[in-house]
Amino acid sequence: MSSARASPDPDDPVGYFLEDLTYHGKTDRTRAAYERVLRRFEAFLDDVDPEAATHRDCMAFVHSLRGDVADSTVATYAAYLHRFYGYMTELKAFDGNPMTLVMEEMDETVDKDPARRDVSVSAMRSFVAGIRHPLHRALVVTLLKTGMRVGELCNLDLRDLSVSDPDLLNAAYSLGGRPALSERPDSIFVTAEATVGEELNGEMRTAANKRKRGTVIPVDDELRRALKAWLAVRPDSPSPAEPLFVGTAEGWGERLEPQAVRHVVERHAREEGWYRTGGGADENVTPHYFRHFFTTHLRDRTGDRGVVKYLRGDVADDVIDTYTHNWGDQVREVYEANVYRLFA
Repeated sequence: MSSARASPDPDDPVGYFLEDLTYHGKTDRTRAAYERVLRRFEAFLDDVDPEAATHRDCMAFVHSLRGDVADSTVATYAAYLHRFYGYMTELKAFDGNPMTLVMEEMDETVDKDPARRDVSVSAMRSFVAGIRHPLHRALVVTLLKTGMRVGELCNLDLRDLSVSDPDLLNAAYSLGGRPALSERPDSIFVTAEATVGEELNGEMRTAANKRKRGTVIPVDDELRRALKAWLAVRPDSPSPAEPLFVGTAEGWGERLEPQAVRHVVERHAREEGWYRTGGGADENVTPHYFRHFFTTHLRDRTGDRGVVKYLRGDVADDVIDTYTHNWGDQVREVYEANVYRLFA
């Protein structure tokens, strides 16, 4: 860590906390959300420093939000503030966390599973059919067929994709160099090692993967077809990591970043009437919605929560070991027998 970094007794504690969020691998979007809330809190305090704020100051701030934002948003803002104070207290930059009592007394709760837009498989099939750009189509189909996070999508390299298609096997670029894929054709490896600001496969990463262990996800015939069409036109990349998804407009040949993927999805979702400026998670179709869609439909079709959790990267080490060892017999068979069809 640079010696120029501020001490745990910073002049700008909010800035210090936001910087640490970046070091911990949080996305720019998450950091921006925290910054909006914490700077709003600073403005509310006026001449009082955050370090000197009491639980009554915090309680007054939370109360000021009521009637201005939804109850679940009140709870989310309070949780951000609680985490800020908890972190600064752990660092011993602050003497205590004034939000602890506030959180105990609050009635509002974070809506962790909002009633999202209900998109049927047939409607999603029609949506995918309307996406003609090879890159955009490959991005959307990959998200829908794997349930991976947008940062995980952006961190994929050519070595993370293994396919049995002879046209791709004989292509100029090398696919599937991961040892984890050596006996698993037609699959994608999602690593747990990607961290913001750290080098992986010869390239500094700007997005983090949130998995505790690497995961092997099957590639079915539809996803293979979408990826094949993309790889046929994929620009060469200057990166030694050979990213799977690269820019075809601005940033030609450079690894796509999560915000670029969000813009692609937003553009097509708007055209479908599935995205509105100011709309929330219950209304707008985003890359994270595709993860929700994958989880809901595959879980309902399989009845096997363990396989779905494995594919999402949400399971503990002992469970993930079970599915890793039984990948061919259990995970792939369950996946291929139940994954929804997106192409007519």
